[in-house]
Amino acid sequence: MSLGPNGHLELGLDTFGDIALGPDGSPLHPATVLREVLAEGELADRLGLDFFGVGEHHRDDYAVSAPDVLLAGLAARTERIRLGTSVTVLSSDDPIRVFQRFSTVDAISNGRAEITVGRGSFIESFPLFGLDLSDYETLFEEKLDLLAAVVAEKPVKWEGSIRPPVNVQQVMPATESGHLPVWVGVGGTPQSVVRAAHYGFPVVIAIIGGASRQFAPLADLYRQALTQMGKPELPVGVHSPGFVAATDEQAIDEFMPHFVPYMNKIGRERRWAPMTNEQALAQLGPDGAVYCGSPETVAAKIADTVKVLGVSRFQLKYSMGTLPHDKRMECIRLYAEEVVPRVRALLDKD
Repeated sequence: MSLGPNGHLELGLDTFGDIALGPDGSPLHPATVLREVLAEGELADRLGLDFFGVGEHHRDDYAVSAPDVLLAGLAARTERIRLGTSVTVLSSDDPIRVFQRFSTVDAISNGRAEITVGRGSFIESFPLFGLDLSDYETLFEEKLDLLAAVVAEKPVKWEGSIRPPVNVQQVMPATESGHLPVWVGVGGTPQSVVRAAHYGFPVVIAIIGGASRQFAPLADLYRQALTQMGKPELPVGVHSPGFVAATDEQAIDEFMPHFVPYMNKIGRERRWAPMTNEQALAQLGPDGAVYCGSPETVAAKIADTVKVLGVSRFQLKYSMGTLPHDKRMECIRLYAEEVVPRVRALLDKD
């Protein structure tokens, strides 16, 4: 296992700024949700968690479309927690501007900024920014190549098909450390982890369906690719949804009314069959991708994932659909105070 930037197994949180409902049952204004996310990130920092990530979306069910701006606010309000994205949709952004924005967050946070880049799981940003979906593969591949050149923090000489060449230009501002950590968010495709290995970027595997052990071949392929390319061992992270409450029963009762409608909303857009309660409960079980339950249950499932995949960082996506702010705050508290110590104790036994 290659350890994360903090030098130990990192346990953190992710949110997309999911739009919850107000007392009258109507969706909260995105501004309210963004302020709630700031409070959640501050709590995660106070409780000693390792990482807080926010994901970029351009939809009416998520509030975060500019994660770097939100992270800059958190950088000024927090002291030690690492701050990053989950993910930055690189395909519809400018890699040079991405670096500039995050090197600025890095300065504000005294060196705590990270980027996780990916294609994103939705396509709204493509028409929004005037991009052609037929260029889906080329956009990500070339922009990742340019970002790799930029984060080396040397004069950039780059040429591709998606934009004019960059002819030996220095991209500013530089980071104080000379290194802005970049991770690549991946799903289940082998070519994604091989590409990340080529650039020497760590990976975060998004496990949002099925058992974590099903992704062991993907993690193994990534490590094999690093070895074959002569790269050093690099961290592997996991991003998965979940929720913590005092008991398993309470967690299920509080989570399910938000989880099932959320999944079925996405399912209707993608023409999936509706998720039944039985299917949802299976995802919450030992062989599912959702880490939901009491601190004991969630800790045991995380520890198993860490061991099976050789994970260096686990990121719990604690916001889910219309789950309200007070439940999210209590989930963060239980995760930090009760789940994290149990995970470390379970792993120390081995």
